[in-house]
Amino acid sequence: MSKRLEVMQSILIVEDDASSRFYMEQVLILEGFDVRSCSSGESVLDLLRERKPDLILCDIMMPVMDGYTVLNTIKSDPAFVGIPFIFVSARDELPDVRKGMLEGADDYLPKPFSPSELLATITNRLQRIEMHRVQKSKDIIPIENQKLLHQLTPREREVLTMVGKGLTTKAIATQLGIRVNTVDVYRSSLLKKLNAENAAALARWAITAELISSPP
Repeated sequence: MSKRLEVMQSILIVEDDASSRFYMEQVLILEGFDVRSCSSGESVLDLLRERKPDLILCDIMMPVMDGYTVLNTIKSDPAFVGIPFIFVSARDELPDVRKGMLEGADDYLPKPFSPSELLATITNRLQRIEMHRVQKSKDIIPIENQKLLHQLTPREREVLTMVGKGLTTKAIATQLGIRVNTVDVYRSSLLKKLNAENAAALARWAITAELISSPP
């Protein structure tokens, strides 16, 4: 397995509400993401200089430095301009969403949201970036990776695709009409067959599988 596929993706959470911040942290940590967080916009730049994340989740309504200011500050720095940025906010009216997108956010997730919605939003955004990057080198996907994917059963491929879309184990069980512990068995089998460490790694395998199966 290539080193690229083994890298744990990192998320930076910017949220002043402690309960909301803890909720997002726990959901993402359980799914295998490398998570850091801060309670104010003023702390963001220091954390970015320390280590760039793969994606930023940011609240809008924060004291002193609100989410819009955080986004504009990040986008104005060439070193950080390419980091995917998602607003998470209780301001869910259409004008609020439109303003967030016009400010330059990559996505907008209204509060409250379920674990599945959070994971799907993050996974879909990261997949778009990964798809764009990997598409350029589609012809050089390691042959060993292709062999591993071809060893999966049809149901394992189905579960892998759903993991790649950010669905939780419970959501997968509901869609497939099977027990949760049966999904756990499939996920364990996928982790073993693909030598993957966590759900984030499986999501990246799902991208590779889609590229291999898609027409040139």
